Amino acid sequence: MDQHRHLDDELNSLRDRVLLLGGETESALDRAMLALTERNSDIAREVLDNDDRIDRLEVEIDRQCIEIIALRQPAARDLRFVISVAKMAPVLERIADHAANIARVALDLNNEPELKSVSELSDMAGHALRMLHEALDAFTSSDAVAAREIIKSDSEINELYNHIFHQLIEMMVTEPATATRDARLLFVAKHLERIGDYVTDICELTVYMAEAAFIKHFK
Repeated sequence: MDQHRHLDDELNSLRDRVLLLGGETESALDRAMLALTERNSDIAREVLDNDDRIDRLEVEIDRQCIEIIALRQPAARDLRFVISVAKMAPVLERIADHAANIARVALDLNNEPELKSVSELSDMAGHALRMLHEALDAFTSSDAVAAREIIKSDSEINELYNHIFHQLIEMMVTEPATATRDARLLFVAKHLERIGDYVTDICELTVYMAEAAFIKHFK
């Protein structure tokens, strides 16, 4: 009985920690985009300063997963949960890295004259944030159905990326003086597109955890 209780406690602790990492990652992305759209360099620097905390959380989760597997030898659903968390933590850390890169773009652009706004970029970021939030909710509730629906919505991010890509290329051609700054926004769009892919990875792990089904190449 003590062994089961200890395992349950450690699994709950692991769940709390990965959700903390998820919350920090959401906040990093939200604030990085705020720094860009509001031209606020202080917020951008805060995102970069907090990136080390996110890295440390990812390392702690990895260590905790290894200890649970080695010492508690979880089986079946509990083992799938630990494996899913071990794979999810570096995915969240990579999303946070993309947020940090967006913050760096904000710092660069905030020292330059303001560009024409690209409203679709904010739309794309909002969609990526919603996907991430919903993916974390689906993981928390082991909701494979919701996870599969979120995966489908990644196509909207891809469509927005393609539209923004062509829009920014056109701006670079018609206004050569702003081409370097437009290129930086193009990198932001690419970061957001990659975040959509990473959220899809999280949802695939949720399906694996809930159903013991691998859907990476069979969606």
